[in-house]
Amino acid sequence: MPFTFAIGDLHGRFDLLEAALAAFAARADGGTIVFLGDYVDRGPQSRDVIERLMAGPPPDWQWICLMGNHEAMLVELLKFPQVGMPRFIVNGGAATLASYGAAAWAPDAPPPIPAAHIAWLAALPLMHVDLHRVYVHAALDRWRPLHRQREQTLLWDLYPDDDEGGHGDFHVVHGHQQVAAGPVLKKYRTNLDTFAWRTGRLVVGMFDDELPGGPVEFIEVDRDS
Repeated sequence: MPFTFAIGDLHGRFDLLEAALAAFAARADGGTIVFLGDYVDRGPQSRDVIERLMAGPPPDWQWICLMGNHEAMLVELLKFPQVGMPRFIVNGGAATLASYGAAAWAPDAPPPIPAAHIAWLAALPLMHVDLHRVYVHAALDRWRPLHRQREQTLLWDLYPDDDEGGHGDFHVVHGHQQVAAGPVLKKYRTNLDTFAWRTGRLVVGMFDDELPGGPVEFIEVDRDS
């Protein structure tokens, strides 16, 4: 049966990405992997994560890489470096620069990030929809049609703890809300952000493409314990 695997916020943890991909290969001969965004900042290997995702999947696998708010901040920074630099650094951007071999970046200097990486980041989609689920970095506004969602909502909003989620008949799969003891499984939404860049614990949702609702299984990768 076909499966979709969803990976939450990586934030420069290339080791967790590689371990998760190996776990998928051991479970299935193919399928879909949805990366929920936030590949950069905070952790030590943002460049390695981007290069691995840009390289694409092995045969019989489909990869869908969504944009997170940290990718959006980086793209905005590259357009307006003098305005965006303070927020970028406060949100862990120094680690991203270091992964590209730069201790700092003066706004009037060329960016240390290759043009191909910039183009890839800027082209990332904001959501992925299949038969039963919507995959997004942060949140959905249940009162707006999917094609009229605001970028602010998709990249930045947080669900209240008592919000069961959902959008019509769709189960929502997201990251962005750091819960070290997660994942958080609600009736109509699954939050896969387990604070992995700090905890070293990445939990992946495994979804049966033929069945509605939440994950049929969680796969845990733990590199720091």
